[in-house]
Order: sequence, then structure tokens, then C-alpha cells
Amino acid sequence: MAAHSGSKTVIYAAVAGNLLIAATKFVAAGWTGSSAMLSEGVHSLVDTGNGLLLLYGLRRAARPPDLTHPFGHGRELYFWSFIVALLVFAVGAGVSFYEGVSHIIAPRHASNLTANYVVLGVSVLFEGYTWRIALKEFRAAKGSLGYYAAVRQSKDPSVFTVLFEDTAALIGLLIAFLGITAAAYFGRPEFDGVASLLIGAILALTAIVLARESKALLLGEAALPQVQDEILATVRGDPDVERVNGLTTVHLGPDQIVVALSLEFRDNRSTADIEACVERIEAKLREDRSDIASVFVKPQTSAKWRAQAEVASQAPP
Repeated sequence: MAAHSGSKTVIYAAVAGNLLIAATKFVAAGWTGSSAMLSEGVHSLVDTGNGLLLLYGLRRAARPPDLTHPFGHGRELYFWSFIVALLVFAVGAGVSFYEGVSHIIAPRHASNLTANYVVLGVSVLFEGYTWRIALKEFRAAKGSLGYYAAVRQSKDPSVFTVLFEDTAALIGLLIAFLGITAAAYFGRPEFDGVASLLIGAILALTAIVLARESKALLLGEAALPQVQDEILATVRGDPDVERVNGLTTVHLGPDQIVVALSLEFRDNRSTADIEACVERIEAKLREDRSDIASVFVKPQTSAKWRAQAEVASQAPP
């Protein structure tokens, strides 16, 4: 839950900042006729809507299990994160590409460059502030991992989604500045349209990365290796366990892990001893990690486990 509280703080800051920026950019675009500024306005408006969708996803994911969803609703967050990626691509990148092509085909000079520069400057301040909040939260979550590895291993897409969007926004603002300046300096308004195309390309690339990561989480990712090692260490430390044959984990949400274990118990243990051992293991795992939602234990010999694993490995993909 602490991770979700941090995620919400980042998203609230991003929504507030993007909403103010979008309104300012649209006013400036209507006043000056800048294509790049209009693309940036659409970009900020899409980011605002995306932030609201992520908040909605977090709220839906926090619902408790019920009869139709016995493992809870954690994957709702992954679904809405995927929708966010689609919106960035379809709306953000699509409108930017359309506006850029239209401005190149029918170029028109932007007026009142000072207004554009003021809006860009204010936008950089707002975006930079929300970007710093997102980066701070992401750094706290990633620990000693590198940035790329942290994104690939992260089970909470809300933080890195905001970070990616804010990074794309800052790059887009730089491109808009260069496009507007080049159009005015060379007297070629086509450069303004080219800036829109580049902003669209940045958004499309961001959307592809976000969609890939969200898809992997939506399909079901295993717990991190260090988490699996912690689980194995706990289970192997129980005196009634002879051997851990296999461990399977899957994330149903950032803070929801389902654990399935194949265990071989000591030969002289009774049914009551095994039942007590299973209860003890589950209680210990839940005590050690609050993100473990369910634990399933299958008693079987190592020979039977190996035979089943061999059959599974020979099955067609």
C-alpha cells in the first residue's frame, strides 16, 4: 500500500500540472497559430487523461476479492496502463502527425513568438517539477538496479508511466522550441510542422515502450528473483520439509503475488504434521511479505515432480 500511496502522489502532481499546461498551450496555439504548440497542447491533454485513468486503475485494483474474482482485482491497474499506452499512440502521436503533415502541406507563419516562448518556459517549469517528483519516486522504488533493469522488472507501471510521459513531454517542449525558432529565423513555417512530426515520433516511441511493459505485466510476470529466493529460504527452513521440488509465482498486481509450491515432506510425518506444516509455511510467508496474497502447496515426491516437468517440457507450444 505504501507503494500505491507514492504512485498516487506522483499521478496527482502530473494531472494537476498537465491540466494547467494543456490549457495554456491551447490558448497560445489559438493565438499564434503554431502547429508545434497545438501538438504540445494535445500531448498535455492526453497526459492529463492518462493520469486520471491510472488513478481509476489504482482505485479499481484495490477492491477486495469477491466470488467472480477470487484473487482480487490487481490486474485492473495493468489493463488501464495498457489503455494509457494506446491513447498516447492513437491520440497523442496521431494528432501530432496529422497536425504536422497539415502544416507542411499548407504552411502558415506563427504570430507573436514571445507568447509561445513564455508558454514553453512555463511548461518546462511545470513539467520539470512533476518529472522530478516521478523520478524521485522511481529512484526510491528501483533501489540499486539500473534504470532500464528497473523498468523491465517493475511490477508497478503507474510510476514509470508518469516518468516516461513527463520525459517525453520535456523532450517535446525542446523540439517545439527548436521548431518555432527555426520557422521564424529561416522564414520557413514548414519547420513548425516538422517539429510536430518529431513530437509525434517521440510519443509513438513512448507508447510502444509502455505498451510492451504493460502487456508483459497483464499476461502475468513472475516475482523478482530475490523475492523467489526469500520464499525458498523460508520454506526450506521448515523442519518438516525434505525438499522443495519447484516454485511458481505470478503477480496479480504490484502488491499481490500468488505462490505455488511443490514440496516433498519427510517420510515419517503424519497427515496432521503435513497440514500443520503447510499452515505454518503460509503464515510465515505472509508474515515476511505483505504482498503474498495466496499460497498453494502440492505435496509430491521429487521423482513425480521431475516426471511431470518432463512431460510439460515435451508439450507443443
